[in-house]
Amino acid sequence: MTAPKTLLELSGADLTPPRLADSCLVLIDIQNEYCAGPLALPDAEPAIAAAARLLARARASGAAIFHIAHKGRAGSLFDREAARGAIVGKLAPLASEAVIEKALPNAFAGTDLQGQLAATGRTNIVLAGFMTHMCISSTARAALDLSLRTTIAADACATRDLPDGRGGAISARTIHEVALAELSDRFAIIAQTETLT
Repeated sequence: MTAPKTLLELSGADLTPPRLADSCLVLIDIQNEYCAGPLALPDAEPAIAAAARLLARARASGAAIFHIAHKGRAGSLFDREAARGAIVGKLAPLASEAVIEKALPNAFAGTDLQGQLAATGRTNIVLAGFMTHMCISSTARAALDLSLRTTIAADACATRDLPDGRGGAISARTIHEVALAELSDRFAIIAQTETLT
């Protein structure tokens, strides 16, 4: 039996990650909500550290940088007026960097992200953030429809355990890996942050 290949591989797509200098870095929902409380992610800290290294290189390279933050109701999850809804300190936006608030998993839905990306003249986007199976996946899938070439910084993303529907749970690591495998088939190049320069 031959080794499985993605649809991108079978089509001969160029799977070389883009240069950060030619890209838009889109950091999705790297908010305190995922560091403590009911939505705490098991791998949040290493993902945040990887995202911080990626952000530093992106800034040095001249990449266009966009911070996406989920906006919840006052007093609830992702309350942007409370500490829980704030972007984590290690990835705090600079005054020159766009911060876009969203209400749905897909960062393009109900926001001007598409227009702001288009204004840069760049069609390569690099995604990092939370959660792999939810907002990263939704945004990457939508990006294909918008003719954007998407790369996901795998180690700068994380997710949480989910119920398996049979009284058990599927581990966060498995959810993360399956989500990335699905996205690699047609929607995105999957890379480690250290290979993005």
